[in-house]
Amino acid sequence: MKTKLMKTSIRGASVALLVSAALLLVLVSGSQGSGQRSSVGGFECSDATIRGTWGIQMQGTAPVPPPLGGGIQNVVGVVTRTYDGMGNFTQIDNIHGSVTGWVPNRPGSGTYQVNPDCTFATQFVPGPGAPVIEERGVIVELGKELRTVTVTPMTSMVSTHSQRIDRR
Repeated sequence: MKTKLMKTSIRGASVALLVSAALLLVLVSGSQGSGQRSSVGGFECSDATIRGTWGIQMQGTAPVPPPLGGGIQNVVGVVTRTYDGMGNFTQIDNIHGSVTGWVPNRPGSGTYQVNPDCTFATQFVPGPGAPVIEERGVIVELGKELRTVTVTPMTSMVSTHSQRIDRR
C-alpha cells in the first residue's frame, strides 16, 4: 500500500513538473521567438513604470555573515525604496535576522532594469563587504504592486511584496 502511494505521488509530481516545464517553454519561446516587444494586456513597462516610493515587506532565509559563524538564519524586514525612473534606486531598510538581530535604518542604493513585459531585475550591495544581491521581479496590478525573489547569492531565499506609497 505504501509503495503504491509513493509511486502515485512520484508519478503525480513528475507530471506536474513536466506540465510546468512545458508551460515555461511556451512562454519563453512566445516572448523571444517573435523578435517583437511584448506587453501585458497592452500595458508595456519601462524603468519609469515603477518610478516613485514603495513600501516593501520581505521574508525568507539568508546566510549568517562572519564573524557570527555561518549557517542560515530566518530574516524578515521592511524597506522604503525609491526608484528614480531612470534605472537607479535608494532605500532605507530595517531587517531582523534570527541570529544577527535587528539592523535599523540601514541606507542603500542600487540599479534596476524593467523589461517591456513588466518583469524586472535589481542589483545592490546591502553593506560593506556584503555580496551583490540580485532580485528578479514582476510588476502587477498595472504598476501598483511589485513581487520579487532574490536570485543571488544562491544561499538567500527571500521574497518580497511591494506597494506603491507615492509617485514622483
